[in-house]
Amino acid sequence: MAEVESSYRALPKAELHLHLEGSLSVRTFKELAPGLSEEEIRRRWRPSGDFAGFIEAFTWGLGFLRKPEDYALAARRLLEQLAAENVCYAEITISGGAVVRRGRDFRAIFEALAAEAAASPVEVRWILDAIRQFGPAQAEQVAELAAAYARRGVVAFGLGGDEAAGPASWFREICAWVRGCGLHLSIHAGETAGPESIWEALQAGAERIGHGVRAEEDPALVAWLRDHDIALEICLSSNLATGAVKSLAAHPLRRLYEAGVPVVLNTDDPGLFETTLTREYELAAEVLGFSPWELAGLAANGFRYAFDRIKPPPVAPAGECA
Repeated sequence: MAEVESSYRALPKAELHLHLEGSLSVRTFKELAPGLSEEEIRRRWRPSGDFAGFIEAFTWGLGFLRKPEDYALAARRLLEQLAAENVCYAEITISGGAVVRRGRDFRAIFEALAAEAAASPVEVRWILDAIRQFGPAQAEQVAELAAAYARRGVVAFGLGGDEAAGPASWFREICAWVRGCGLHLSIHAGETAGPESIWEALQAGAERIGHGVRAEEDPALVAWLRDHDIALEICLSSNLATGAVKSLAAHPLRRLYEAGVPVVLNTDDPGLFETTLTREYELAAEVLGFSPWELAGLAANGFRYAFDRIKPPPVAPAGECA
């Protein structure tokens, strides 16, 4: 088993669905707030089996990111973990919606994040994410920030949050404006809502779909995703923890893959879900029967469907990013 884990760790990988705020580890929390006990962190920073519980935990964690220095520490610890796993390229999502809503200084935060990225061997790009339930007005502010920092490594505008509380149709004009600015678009859909949510995201111009696990309920949608080469950002541990799937064995990844839908493995919120990208590859092998050859193909998809497409590096003898 150790040899298998080592081979997946050595595989050059890209991660496309990764929230900075959800990456906080117990260690990072204790650095941000030394007075916090590990018991309290593990009690509050844990999945509860449904999406509402996830939002509650995520919101709690957000409260510890106040200053640019806090964001810098979070990024530093995340990038250390990614480098150790041979993740060579990462598109890291920043909750622009939370920054705007809480009145944080985005310029100062971004400068701190950019400095951490520049010091890391991981090639980093950024996605600014608006939160559906906060409505179009705040999403517009996030879109404007994304456009303003497009030349500083922001490659996309994202839309996350509660699908039921804010359908993608609300944000169609904003998404069109973002695309007109030359930015890419990724929308969370088909995680807590059905195929109709994914169709709405596609109608808004989504180039990738975050999660999309319920796509399999609509054969026409599956065919459309396949024929139009729209990748699903699959997050196995996350989907189990939030109740998007009843069990890992029931996860539709294998069926979607065999239907020809492009899929990419990701962690989503690795601190909250206590996972790593290497672990997600292990789960795909152990539970869903993916072969090493198939997983190498999924790893290549991470580079292929990146918004700033780069050639995947060869597997170096030491398993390090080239």
